[in-house]
Amino acid sequence: MSRKVEQGDATRQRLVDTAVALFTEHGFAGTSTTAVVKAAGVTRGALYHHFADKEALFEAAYQQVQREVADRCAAAAQAVAPTPKDRLCAGMAAYLDACLEPHVQRVLLREGPLVLGWERSVTYDDPYCARRPMRTGLREAERLGLVPAGRADALAHLLFGAANQAGAAIAVASDPAAARAEIGAAMDDLITRLLTP
Repeated sequence: MSRKVEQGDATRQRLVDTAVALFTEHGFAGTSTTAVVKAAGVTRGALYHHFADKEALFEAAYQQVQREVADRCAAAAQAVAPTPKDRLCAGMAAYLDACLEPHVQRVLLREGPLVLGWERSVTYDDPYCARRPMRTGLREAERLGLVPAGRADALAHLLFGAANQAGAAIAVASDPAAARAEIGAAMDDLITRLLTP
């Protein structure tokens, strides 16, 4: 890789990291591209070289947070006993833990649906969407006879909806840690009952 490409990648990453921090603190509407450029220490031209507009920058910030959470969930799921139920419970626990963090709450749960639109949340197109590993786990459970044939995709949508609502509830709770514990126990119950013959 050439030095120029490396510098371009580093500039893009600095812009995204800065955007995550500012969108977390001020939200999408409260963050200007001028503020991002100034905080990142780059030129306006550098910003527009990498991103068409503020929405594109937000989408990159959203994807970075989403990828971070997805990686944590995948690592947690892979670290447990090899059953669909255990992997789904571990992945969900990692997701709910992430929902305690301000950048996840603000960028992923609050601002993301408003800026990017709800249509994004009902498809499998996003490569870092939690619905994908849920679907994989539920299809495995389907093959093992733990859920009725032909239901894995629909159940993935339902479980994803439950996870989103759980994250939103944690994000707005007066005591997020207590909400996380209560919701986590209920989510474990839900997954256990779903995948227990």
